[in-house]
Amino acid sequence: QVQLVESGGGLVQPGGSLRLSCAASGRTFNDLAMTWFRQAPGKEREAVGGISWRYRVPYYGDSMRGRSTISKDNSKDTIYLQMDNLRPEDTAVYYCAANDRGEINFSPEANDFWGQGTQVTVSS
Repeated sequence: QVQLVESGGGLVQPGGSLRLSCAASGRTFNDLAMTWFRQAPGKEREAVGGISWRYRVPYYGDSMRGRSTISKDNSKDTIYLQMDNLRPEDTAVYYCAANDRGEINFSPEANDFWGQGTQVTVSS
């Protein structure tokens, strides 16, 4: 089992920045791949981007491409989502998810472990 805990959400003004963290614990071997998702009210869950323990190269979805940066702290089994130039349409609950098959997968159904989510609200 893998446990995921997100933190860092909150209220930010349009154009501002926010950094989310996701700490993984439990079974965190080299076959872990983690992905950030978000879900706005009335919309489907969509992938923001992810990174795997094996390759350590981030991949980004279309939703925040160019305005987000994903990184990993190897010493802490923690990944980060840096979000810049935030817009009101970025308002959503942001989730950290993981699978233990070594490859990032942007399909929610392919990720077996989920955090509780953290609310991000972009508003003036």
